[in-house]
Amino acid sequence: MAISTRPSASYSLTLRIEYPNSVGMLGRITSVIGEHGGDIGSVDIVQTTRSTITRDITFSTADYEHGQRIIAAVRTINGVDIVHVSDRTFLLHLGGKIEVHAKVPIKNRDDLSMVYTPGVARIAQVIADDPRDVYNLTIKKNTVAVVTNGSAVLGLGNAGPLAALPVMESKAILFKEFAGIDAFPICLNVSNDDEFVAAVKAIAPTFGAVHLEDIASPSCFEVESRLTNMLDIPIMHNDQHGTAIVVLAALINALRITNKAPGALRVVINRAEAAGIATAHLLTAYGVRDIVVCDSQGALSTANLEESNAVVAQVARETNPRGLQGTLQEVLKGADVFIGFGGRTELEPAHIQAMNPDPIVFAMANPYPEIEPASIAGIARIVATGKSDFPNQINNMMCFPGFFRGLLDARAARVNADMKLAAAHAIANLIGRDELHEDYLIPSVFDRRVVKAVATAVATAANQTGVVPRAGKALLR
Repeated sequence: MAISTRPSASYSLTLRIEYPNSVGMLGRITSVIGEHGGDIGSVDIVQTTRSTITRDITFSTADYEHGQRIIAAVRTINGVDIVHVSDRTFLLHLGGKIEVHAKVPIKNRDDLSMVYTPGVARIAQVIADDPRDVYNLTIKKNTVAVVTNGSAVLGLGNAGPLAALPVMESKAILFKEFAGIDAFPICLNVSNDDEFVAAVKAIAPTFGAVHLEDIASPSCFEVESRLTNMLDIPIMHNDQHGTAIVVLAALINALRITNKAPGALRVVINRAEAAGIATAHLLTAYGVRDIVVCDSQGALSTANLEESNAVVAQVARETNPRGLQGTLQEVLKGADVFIGFGGRTELEPAHIQAMNPDPIVFAMANPYPEIEPASIAGIARIVATGKSDFPNQINNMMCFPGFFRGLLDARAARVNADMKLAAAHAIANLIGRDELHEDYLIPSVFDRRVVKAVATAVATAANQTGVVPRAGKALLR
């Protein structure tokens, strides 16, 4: 039977099945799973008797409904009893995914007197005398707050701070696993931007940087700007800048393949929200001069300014130099690059055919982009997506661990465009010219060179642009 999307480990089930101990039964069960589109990963024996066998069969499905159809089909096999069904993703999240570990042992009174009172008072006094020493003597030098209000959670929208918590935990794991950074999920129950800003300001002394995540537009622009101006630690909204940096990295290599220059490009970006607006700003900093940003009504221009949204109005003034008006489909004619953060099936192959020769298509929406990559094979010269089951996955995970590693290493006070450009070039340059291919624009998220390259580039840019404060006085007193 046909299924709409490919099986994924994120919808992986384990069925504990008991069935008669007779030849052919296992084959019947696995055949039914395979016939219904399940991708079997493992088959393990739990218990065997003379009359029955109990096995755990693990397989991936495309989504929840697909899994339920497979379970129903297995139940119809004569003699088969499904003892238990486990969703492996839920099992992984049980009890949360992170915990705190002590770095020093407390085995006796001497340890206690140094770790806690009275010894810790000496440390507090040093920091009181020179606050810069907080970076030397506390967790602040390697700690990031992963902050959200849950107003734009993945594909769920305004799911709230509780639903956002598992996502923020996941970000914290990625920080630790890939960059050695201790990150804490902070999910705020706030009702407006003022409360959000006040909450982050209040907790900022603990952290060396703030990673904003899953905040709806336009609030994401407001809180980032206000916190940047208010605090002496770097603030970065990952959905904006992390995404834009990886998009630019992929575009740099796409231009190397197509021999197109940034200044001559015509770029269309769909959706005037966090990622789309940040990408427009970063491409402008890279040297792209002709960018048209579209919202649900079509191309933004000075002819249709909506001053009620200052961020969108500013983008309308700074882009679309030819004053194009019309729908996304209309302004895409004659474009070199399409970058989409919008919704499902907004484009058809004919719209890509109407672009300039060697069109570059970055269909970023996940799981349902504006156009399915398979439908434009042979039409688009280069295709990238936000999906893991296609080549050229553009994922901001490739940026933020290394970016924050560089910020912390340099003790940067803020984020600037030079750092973002440096990070994008660092990612792009990891692909050698002899390796570069239409299906290999950017390295894998598991390429361990990425974090080091991005961190080095960001730290260097921070030092070169003067956003690094002086170090504290002395480690020992």
